[in-house]
Amino acid sequence: MTNKEKYRLFCEHEKSIPIFSQAWWLDAVAGDAWDVCLVENGEEILASMPYVTKKRYGFTLLSHPPLTQNLGPWLKGSQAKNSKMLSQQKDWMEALIDQLPKYDYFNQNWHYSQTNWLPFYWRGFEQTTRYTYVIDDLSDLEKVYSEFEHSKRKNIKKSEKIVNVVFDLSAEDFYQNHKMTLAKQGSKISYSFDLFKKIYDSGYRNNKAKTIAAFDCDGNLHAALFVIWDEMSAYDLISTIDPDYRTFGAASVLIKEIIRYTAGFVNKFDFEGSMIEPVERSFRQFGAVQKPYFAVTHKPSKLLNTMLCLKKAIKG
Repeated sequence: MTNKEKYRLFCEHEKSIPIFSQAWWLDAVAGDAWDVCLVENGEEILASMPYVTKKRYGFTLLSHPPLTQNLGPWLKGSQAKNSKMLSQQKDWMEALIDQLPKYDYFNQNWHYSQTNWLPFYWRGFEQTTRYTYVIDDLSDLEKVYSEFEHSKRKNIKKSEKIVNVVFDLSAEDFYQNHKMTLAKQGSKISYSFDLFKKIYDSGYRNNKAKTIAAFDCDGNLHAALFVIWDEMSAYDLISTIDPDYRTFGAASVLIKEIIRYTAGFVNKFDFEGSMIEPVERSFRQFGAVQKPYFAVTHKPSKLLNTMLCLKKAIKG
């Protein structure tokens, strides 16, 4: 049995693997271009790390597929003393690194729950700290809503009188709306309809995805969200807001409603944080907590390093 086959079976019962590392998700976003490193003890999997291989200008890149917030290692939980646990993590991570295929460039954003990247540092990897924003506990929705900033609650209350919330917008309608709203802002959509349809269909088939939209009484679509979830958390994967109706606050209504919906089966809501200042400010206004995560890179190719340095020098 190949690592990939073992991992597929493993994902069916291991609930702590984030959705972006689940086999069905990788099938949807990467097709046959993904594989996985495994550390095993007999038939027990102790650690895993999926990766996606891309070819660019003759270079081999291990990087993220589109619309995928994080990859990185998964490590089995341990009840051992801290020193023993860190020793285990070092051994497992080194074993994962050793199984990676030869590459020129490695780049993965890790899930924020993985806080130890030191074994990768010892192997020459680098990291940049980035941030997402998470509501950690959805068990008391009244408390969650009370943590929204006053201005946010006020805008939601006003908008609820204007829009109606509808679930299960079709993949075609969601994609075309996102494409249209971006065009109004002079931007192009960054993912194809075929890719989105695969994610949409796989997410709905696995009961891990939902679209939600806000329409006014004239049938105008103000905003829509595409949200996915695993056993632990929901993720605000894609938001689409029509700039003509931005001031009406429908997007905030949708956030409130999708939090209410997903609180029935997960305990966290991840806004898929942004390093863009206005976006970050909006997430904070929902009472979300800042969570640091690692963007881990490795560039062993001297040729690629030279090219990247020249490109930076030319731009600078």
